[in-house]
Amino acid sequence: MKKTNLLLKKLKNVGLGAILLASPLLVDAQRRPSNITSPEVLPDNSVIFRIKAPNATKVQVVGTWSRGFKPNEMVKKDSIFEVKVGPIPSDMYEYDIIVDGLPMLDPLNKAVTRDGAWIQSRLMVPGGLGDIIDVKPVPHGDLKAVWYDSPTIGAPQRRMFIYTPPGYDKSNKKYPVMYLLHGGGGDEEVWVSRGRANYIIDNLIAAGKAEPMIVVITNGDVNNIGAPLDRTAFQGKKDNTGIGAMAGGKFEQSLVQDVIPYIESNYRVIADANHRAITGFSMGGFHTQNTTNDNPTMFKYIGVMSMGLWSAARNDSNFDKAGYITKLKALQNAHPKVYWIGMGTDDFLYKSGVELRKVYDEIGFKYTYRENIGNHDWNSWRLYLSEFVPLCFK
Repeated sequence: MKKTNLLLKKLKNVGLGAILLASPLLVDAQRRPSNITSPEVLPDNSVIFRIKAPNATKVQVVGTWSRGFKPNEMVKKDSIFEVKVGPIPSDMYEYDIIVDGLPMLDPLNKAVTRDGAWIQSRLMVPGGLGDIIDVKPVPHGDLKAVWYDSPTIGAPQRRMFIYTPPGYDKSNKKYPVMYLLHGGGGDEEVWVSRGRANYIIDNLIAAGKAEPMIVVITNGDVNNIGAPLDRTAFQGKKDNTGIGAMAGGKFEQSLVQDVIPYIESNYRVIADANHRAITGFSMGGFHTQNTTNDNPTMFKYIGVMSMGLWSAARNDSNFDKAGYITKLKALQNAHPKVYWIGMGTDDFLYKSGVELRKVYDEIGFKYTYRENIGNHDWNSWRLYLSEFVPLCFK
């Protein structure tokens, strides 16, 4: 995934432990119980951020509520820096506090999420989209980590999450299935930790906006069997998480040959195209395109988030447009019920999305296009999931 230069330079490979070790003057002040609140969400959805940093000279907060990720300067009052931001639209946001150039988690905020190597503090702003993302007093589905064999990739076991809807264990009903894919550098946990997929779907089902469904949250990183804490600690190889191997086509083969057969053999599903959906963001959007182009009769509900034409994204001069269109026409002839594309106006892949739609328009391929003022980030992807899920299995 692409982040702004500011976040990329400041946050890469930074963990809370390393931050605290590098900032000994903050350790004692921040780890003890405190009567300081951060973040504090006010009735008008303005938010106050605070941090006790008596020896700091410059403190900022930078978060995904700011278009372009522009930092907000914090003002020192005695030993405490604070700033009021907003009002901020209802949503979930990720943010960091930067103390004298060193990015860190908000030490007063226990809510932390992860996407690959990106570990950040979480801010939830209520009302609207925030209420769809948050935990609510509604019936909850079950979320289970499952290990399965993947001979296609050559791994004796790989890890994925399976969401089953409320009431699954108390009935004999069969359910439709959505396959939910992540982006480059991620793993099976990111749609749970940062994407909040299970809570989004809980709330949509409870509101009558979505059909009860099983959701399969896969690990698209073929080089690793699971998330960092679910791999062998001493595997004797360099961490090679990234988009390289993810773009090689092996995951898409494994999804079709390993994952889907496992699900349809072990869960009560309606095993036909009318009851299968697939969606993903960024690299997961590329996986979605590849899987559906190569298996045109397998899915009737298809969602592509923040991904356009791969050749345009990678400046590939060897793009086989004729071959691509041949596959696309086969998918067109299979008549998907929903083909949905979401793209943010500030997304670095925006132009590749334009090129993708040009190809689709050239052959009269029907799709729904959703454009939001947003970036290549989780504010877009959670929004897209909340809008795509209600379109499925109708």
